[in-house]
Amino acid sequence: MEISGYVEESAFDVLQREWNSLLQRAPVNHVFYTWEWQKTWWDAYSPGVLRILACHQNGQLAGIAPLFLAKSDDRRTLQIVGCVDVTDYLDFIVDQEHLTAVYTAFADYFAAQRDDFDVLDFCNIPFDSPTRRILPGLLEARGFSTAVEQQEVCPIIDLPADWTGYLRMLDKKQRHELRRKIRRIQGSEKTIDWYIVNGRHDLEEEVSHFIRLMAASDPDKAEFLSDDKNLRFFRDIVPLLQERGWLQMNFLTVDEERAAAYINFVYGDRVMVYNSGHDHQDYADLSPGIVLLAYSIRHAIEQGYQTYDFLRGDEPYKYRMGGRDNPVMNIRAS
Repeated sequence: MEISGYVEESAFDVLQREWNSLLQRAPVNHVFYTWEWQKTWWDAYSPGVLRILACHQNGQLAGIAPLFLAKSDDRRTLQIVGCVDVTDYLDFIVDQEHLTAVYTAFADYFAAQRDDFDVLDFCNIPFDSPTRRILPGLLEARGFSTAVEQQEVCPIIDLPADWTGYLRMLDKKQRHELRRKIRRIQGSEKTIDWYIVNGRHDLEEEVSHFIRLMAASDPDKAEFLSDDKNLRFFRDIVPLLQERGWLQMNFLTVDEERAAAYINFVYGDRVMVYNSGHDHQDYADLSPGIVLLAYSIRHAIEQGYQTYDFLRGDEPYKYRMGGRDNPVMNIRAS
């Protein structure tokens, strides 16, 4: 196993051709690991010095550790590209057939380069990732002190075969409440519709509408969008993922006015709820956000997706809609 370290942004170009192909051979595969996401995040934020590690076995790419070195208060921390904000899952990208060899090579590299950093801090690691199972032991064997802790949760729904089956998954009170909200909006005298943005829409215009609703729905989201780096990342990643077929931007309209919106990622067998926006002022009585979420879940079931993922955060609505906790881990070593 040969390992190479890259410190220049050109590493993304060097590895681009093989990056997503390797990801298809990895045991855990999320849209956040793709070359598109990682490169766009780095272009927007660049919070430190790039440290991308690439493992090759007989000339074939077998592992990528997309890392960067951040300095704060005289502390040098090696992190995964994307950590921590705006990215919900992160990990090393490792060929299923070479897990032990690649993680051993990474651990050897960290041990050999230990004078270059103070802490390894790998955030947003899925609970089912082999990184959680394999890497800490290898680091401890090389003299590191490690800690693996639950960082957050990503509530998920294991989708049933049909909408009726989904409703049965909810407790009686929530099932009644959801049905009541759907009946109320469908029985309104107003014209109600919803749509998924596609090639017939002006994507730039739809993104602007989404940003307006997102900012209006929550002061924290408005503050987030006031940061030029965040806004740049958002405006860059949306059209790129739309082009790849991994984006699902939904709007619910009331009398042809957009009242609620969701941006979901559709990747593999999973729909992931990335962000949302709602008009609380004019349409709160119709609960457009929850209704649009219900429409989105029903659409995911009809399209045959297996998992509906609310991503990081334990907001109550996720559990009311049937979510169950899926832990996200943090690995620290020094």
